[in-house]
Amino acid sequence: MRVVLAEDSVLLREGVARILGDAGADVDQCGDAEQLLLKVRSYAFDVAIIDIRLPPTHNDEGLRAALEIRARHPSLGVLVLSQYVELGLAMKLLADSAEGVGYLLKDRVSDVKEFLAAVQRVADGGSALDPIIVSTLLSRRRSDDPLAVLTPREHQVLRLMAEGSSNQGIADRLVITLRAVEKYVSSIFAKLGLPSSGTESRRVLAVLAFLRS
Repeated sequence: MRVVLAEDSVLLREGVARILGDAGADVDQCGDAEQLLLKVRSYAFDVAIIDIRLPPTHNDEGLRAALEIRARHPSLGVLVLSQYVELGLAMKLLADSAEGVGYLLKDRVSDVKEFLAAVQRVADGGSALDPIIVSTLLSRRRSDDPLAVLTPREHQVLRLMAEGSSNQGIADRLVITLRAVEKYVSSIFAKLGLPSSGTESRRVLAVLAFLRS
């Protein structure tokens, strides 16, 4: 896996690069959005890990770079690392698709294996969202919510899907059987009217419907 890492904090950048390198990833580092975009234009990567606030203003350079990458390089996964819950950013990144998108909060990344799994998932075209992001989006659900037809348990299953959990992971979290999870997932697909275009594609569409709601 080839990774480009944009983070202005040298200690944090070196630490993340070391974790990824030890896991076998080829990591290219940079400290600002301009360097990031140049590297993305010049080389082939599987995923870009981007801090939202990069030099020179430490405002939204990372956000703008992430959106440009999503628009010009749709096959490149984008994983945002931030200290902040910024719903506007989350919705902009997910405006067209939830494929290959991640949003993790720096202070809540406490398990290296889970972090590496999230990076790989985004690189493979899946999604990885911090549970706090998912919870905040859930609390702001619209009154005309298309997910209103789902049962409370189906909401739980869909929420865990949005966090990037596999069917087995959902079964473990909810302490139910894998077969039960498969039934809930099938029911969610049916209630949301998602086309039978492959299980993984339907999962992404279901997660996108959840986040948009």
